[in-house]
Amino acid sequence: MRRIPVAFLVAGLLTAGALPASAQNAQRATPPALAQPYKPVAIVPPMPLNDPTFEAFRKQLGEVAQRKDRAALAGMAVGQGFFWDHDSRDGADKRKSGIDNLATALGLNNKNGAGWEILFSYTDDPTASASRAHKGALCAPADPGYSGKDFDALLKATQSDASEWGYPLSTSIDVRAAPQSTAPVIDRLGLEFVRISSDPSPSANFVRVVTPSGKAGYVAADAIAPTGNDQLCYVKEGGGWKIGGYIGGGEPD
Repeated sequence: MRRIPVAFLVAGLLTAGALPASAQNAQRATPPALAQPYKPVAIVPPMPLNDPTFEAFRKQLGEVAQRKDRAALAGMAVGQGFFWDHDSRDGADKRKSGIDNLATALGLNNKNGAGWEILFSYTDDPTASASRAHKGALCAPADPGYSGKDFDALLKATQSDASEWGYPLSTSIDVRAAPQSTAPVIDRLGLEFVRISSDPSPSANFVRVVTPSGKAGYVAADAIAPTGNDQLCYVKEGGGWKIGGYIGGGEPD
């Protein structure tokens, strides 16, 4: 779903959510077919955007999100031309304003939802990268750099989907035998894609993974990010930054 906060759990797909209630299901063993070695595919971690004006805009956006100030947020979004890449189509209603489309995408109108918290979470990540689909737009959090050809080959070789993979946010991350910081280290992750086990972790602080060497273990949830992040996108308008679009599944109203 989205990377921020980066702690996430997997139940078929990578999503951010609550732990399943069943501890039995969480303790299931990794299927033998999953705990197999695979060819590593290197990644370059996302880098912070070195732009003081963007940093200032991001800080202001965080303050607006904390206040749940829709009027102020409206002034920070484009008036028209907002895009929403949703289910392989543009889900934005071009008859509506940017703030109305943003509110729909994030579920800001849902009093019982977490739309404002989700918006604030985007302001906590300093990375951003140019959108391939929308010229002039920067989307955050940034995706890692990697070889698309090699990653496609990895998916084919493992008969997996991109949503089953994540990547470390730094090098030499310990993989432990159990979801505990004191558990023995059984492997270490380099700057490479890592497969996420379909079995959820019994701890919200750890994610269960299978390393390139085929070892199943646990890594700290805040040390790894899912592929296919939802992203908030920004454009330059009138010499300043504006929220110009959203990439992701959206939140129900």
